[in-house]
Amino acid sequence: MAFEPFSKSMLALGQAPSVIRETFEYGNARAKEIGRENVFDFSLGNPSVPAPDSVHTVMRDLMDNTNSVLLHGYTSAVGAEPTRKAIADDINRRFSAGVSASDIYMTCGAAASLTVTLHAILLPGDTCMTFAPFFPEYRVFVEAAGAKLNVVPADTDKFQMNLPVFEARITPETKAVIINTPNNPTGVIYTEENLRAFCEILRKKEAEYGHPIYLIADEPYRELVYDDTAKVPYLVNLYDNTFVCYSFSKSLSLPGERIGYIVVSPKMQENRLVYAAVCGSGRALGFVCAPSLMQRVVAENLGKTSDLAVYKKNRDLLYTNLTKYGYRCIYPDGAFYLWMQALEEDANAFCMKARDYELLLVPSDSFGCKGYVRLAYCVTTEMIERSLPAFEKLAKAYGK
Repeated sequence: MAFEPFSKSMLALGQAPSVIRETFEYGNARAKEIGRENVFDFSLGNPSVPAPDSVHTVMRDLMDNTNSVLLHGYTSAVGAEPTRKAIADDINRRFSAGVSASDIYMTCGAAASLTVTLHAILLPGDTCMTFAPFFPEYRVFVEAAGAKLNVVPADTDKFQMNLPVFEARITPETKAVIINTPNNPTGVIYTEENLRAFCEILRKKEAEYGHPIYLIADEPYRELVYDDTAKVPYLVNLYDNTFVCYSFSKSLSLPGERIGYIVVSPKMQENRLVYAAVCGSGRALGFVCAPSLMQRVVAENLGKTSDLAVYKKNRDLLYTNLTKYGYRCIYPDGAFYLWMQALEEDANAFCMKARDYELLLVPSDSFGCKGYVRLAYCVTTEMIERSLPAFEKLAKAYGK
């Protein structure tokens, strides 16, 4: 075998363009030319609402009153026990899930939660399934674990999980299914009816195939829910073989601090062995001892969120006006994304046309669903207000 100086697959991944990042960088360049106030950038899902004041208060108190060596030193590889216990207690208070500290593994955010979980359970030849539209990095994470990603086509009516197609496509090689609710990119929350039917299919297939099928619940947007009637069921209570991959990036507006956790359901088959596999995966990937300071900070801020009223106002402003202009938008109950049908078949061409009006939108192709665009409304309300005439002109350009 010829000597290879580096991994060609990693090279390809590193050189692969990201349409989201490319759009963001285009916006930065355009802002230098015409002024930031004249560019309407809806590309990036970066929280725009500050972290709660309590986050800063706790951080200052820890910095001022905790021994520096202790504060910045290593915790246990799986995370500090007081933090894991506080998280378990909070989960049980809200969802009565029977979770204990020994079921929780602290991580460097949602990406680490997903990659650690996937490497713990997937083997070459396994298949992991997900539902379109989906966060594009799922494919990267699954394939890096040596498995294949099987994508279920979108239900383009309500953007709930497409269960008839899912049931037809699941195979004995299916080891896991990733779901994301509230969903990135649609903002849709899967209904309890949809979720219960989905879990029933999983149980039926587990019995048929004679092996566990793991459900991986990717939940960075769990708290970002804007309507009283919208509920996000806790999947540990609906299906035994469930992992919950959580991040505080969105709820506490801490994306750059990289802090989250994995819950291994206490009802999971061979729970202790699976948890040990998670620990081994974290060790192999180098994800041991999540940031020590942030473990303490989140433990003191459980149940709190940044000001979600800002996102709700932004959602209502965009949805009301864009539908008035003639766009078809999927109503988002949560997260901070609006999923809008492009005004031509080619979403990429539509996004390029939108740039003529300084509107920076993300085409849907990389999310596994053609013909739509994603708008991240985690931006200032003032920017949305300034952008509305541009959206109206774009609609009129298409005869709306």
